[in-house]
Amino acid sequence: MPSKPHSKDLSDLFSEVTKLRKNSPLKSLQKYMDADPTIVSLGAGLPHPDTFPFVSIGSTVAEAGVSVTDSSVAAKDISVSSKQPTAKIEGLERFLQYGNGRGVPSYTRFVQEHTERVHSPLYEDWDVVVSAGNTDAFTKAIALFYQSGDTLIVDEWTYPAAIETVRPMGIRLAPVKMDSEGMVPSNLDHLCTTWDSPETAPRLVYMVPTAQNPTGATMSLARRHDIYAVAQKHNLVIIEDDPYYYLQLGSYKPLAEVNDPEDRYKDLPGIKSLAPSLLSIDIDGRVIRLDSFSKVLAPGLRCGWITAPKYITDKIQFHNETSIQQPAGFSQAIVSKLMNETWGHAGWEKHLVQTQRQYAERRDMFVDICQSYLKGKVEFTIPTAGMFLWFRVLLNETASKRKGVMGEIFESMLNSHVLLVPGYMFSPLGQTEEVLDKPYMRAAFSYAAESSFEIAISRLAQALEPFTC
Repeated sequence: MPSKPHSKDLSDLFSEVTKLRKNSPLKSLQKYMDADPTIVSLGAGLPHPDTFPFVSIGSTVAEAGVSVTDSSVAAKDISVSSKQPTAKIEGLERFLQYGNGRGVPSYTRFVQEHTERVHSPLYEDWDVVVSAGNTDAFTKAIALFYQSGDTLIVDEWTYPAAIETVRPMGIRLAPVKMDSEGMVPSNLDHLCTTWDSPETAPRLVYMVPTAQNPTGATMSLARRHDIYAVAQKHNLVIIEDDPYYYLQLGSYKPLAEVNDPEDRYKDLPGIKSLAPSLLSIDIDGRVIRLDSFSKVLAPGLRCGWITAPKYITDKIQFHNETSIQQPAGFSQAIVSKLMNETWGHAGWEKHLVQTQRQYAERRDMFVDICQSYLKGKVEFTIPTAGMFLWFRVLLNETASKRKGVMGEIFESMLNSHVLLVPGYMFSPLGQTEEVLDKPYMRAAFSYAAESSFEIAISRLAQALEPFTC
């Protein structure tokens, strides 16, 4: 088997701050302690683990592939104890101690193995580094390359936290037109080709290629290749923010066409049939991939990881060491125990299939109800992944000409006791007249009780009645 190529060196695109960022001097001494277990360190200013009052931590978790709502299946108790390392994970005192910015080894080893199994990066020097979730990871990725006055390329509708992260940094946003698969490659190419000055040309493009937030769009493999080709042409680094990647749900089947309810869920991808990521087609090392356990375990864990060439993950490690250090030790301990010993990779895949099924059932029920109540009032593309429907409101002629009509619709929804997110909140252009009355809204089917779906959508239909065709 031929060896993999080395990544291209894109460090000339680093910001001046990143070029100056070095390993923490104190953290750099850790390698000597790791290399020689006989060394007696009087250098490390670490608290002694005997002062930690935590003997063990534990959790009760569902069997792999079983919903926590299924009371007929026994759950498992897991725990991590102090000074009791196992063959696969460290003792609790190691998780609770200061460490470098790369993460506790058993945690990072699992996500590295998982990345190899799922994405199999095409260049040899890829690596992973921990994050406290994708918002933290996005901030670190931006800081690698950008400073005030630079321009970030984004979708015409994009994640509000990304917008609010970069705006206070003085970073401008350049939106690119979208279609049902997300960012349009020809429009991205046009933006870069016609940029007025090479000195100020964007170096980064940010996207959520699977179940894009807010539109729910998922890129086909062909679209991903086309986007990647444009990035190569213009020497762009791609930030692949993919928190919904494992929530690929298969195709929607209309309820009227289903004889057996189980037929709706025969094509759930698990891990083996997931759509290829941008990372998996990256031959240059120009994709910085952001992954998180937030949507598939729990967001409060604040556990994620970043995949990129090692010279990039090293810089992120150095940034971690002067910011978050690493995700909380309790969180890393529970995740590492669960993934390395309790579930393993096979159990993790069973859990993902179960999670996909739960969201697929929600998606299908929600779409069924929307098609029943909202016909003639909204248009939407049925998502194949994620948590969202992106509605285009079919305004009647009178309403479409009235300034402030989307504000009126928002008030009407509140009066009808239903809440959706107005489209303008996802616009990189901000709350300008150009976008305030764009007739879009985002509906999430992920959180509300399934029993309230019909109540919510019937209320939405009532709220839209005066404004629609």
